[in-house]
Amino acid sequence: MISPLAYVDPSAKLGENVEIKPFAYIDKNVVIGDNCVIMPHASILEGTVMGHNNIVYQNAVIGATPQDFHYVEGQKTHVTIGNNNRIRENVVIAGSIDESKTTTIGNGNFLMDKVHICHDVLIHDNCIIGIGVSIAGNCEIDDCSIQSSGVVVQQDVHIGRYSLIQSGCRVQKDVPPYIIMGGNPASYHGINAVVLKHLGVTERILRHIVNTYRLIYTGNFSLEDAIIKIREQIPMSDEIKNIIAFIKDSKHGIVRHIKEEK
Repeated sequence: MISPLAYVDPSAKLGENVEIKPFAYIDKNVVIGDNCVIMPHASILEGTVMGHNNIVYQNAVIGATPQDFHYVEGQKTHVTIGNNNRIRENVVIAGSIDESKTTTIGNGNFLMDKVHICHDVLIHDNCIIGIGVSIAGNCEIDDCSIQSSGVVVQQDVHIGRYSLIQSGCRVQKDVPPYIIMGGNPASYHGINAVVLKHLGVTERILRHIVNTYRLIYTGNFSLEDAIIKIREQIPMSDEIKNIIAFIKDSKHGIVRHIKEEK
């Protein structure tokens, strides 16, 4: 159902059972999949391709012009959104700077009020992006990561899977998988045990993850030496392999601060 008070460009492609509420704006060359709902005053701008079963709430802007000095005025931008996402009020998702790339939001994500996603960000699946979170350009957020309210993720940062970034934290380097980060400067606060247990990770594997991060954060080793120690001392599992691969692939280094005990 398309409200007569909404604007939908004739070139936009809408799937089945799409609802466009009053005063929504659907730009040219937009694709919206089946069963999506676009709430009043939301704007879906040129270059946006959206999958199925998404809800975009009031005053959200998807496909905004990148707020970056490298952007050339008039250059085409792209945003790709998967399925089953909830994009709440006042969210802004900027398009890509490079015409050959796209800002990407995967499947099953929940973006809360006033989230700002900058250009060329990649958010994988089932992430929670809390109220007022700002994610700078070229960041990557892996599956099932949680960014609590007011988190600031600076440019080019990679956030690992099943990690939790606590409220108000400013993240300047990569955050490995399965851990909790908090405070300013961002510091290691332990592993995300509650979520991992909920996922069925065994106590044995949890101990291995804890011991892996003990070597990284309290072992007084360089990262290279810590990786050697992990391979020597920790039984391998998918989780430990993920940690090692993440650290080896990190381009800008991981957060190395650890929470100070009081």
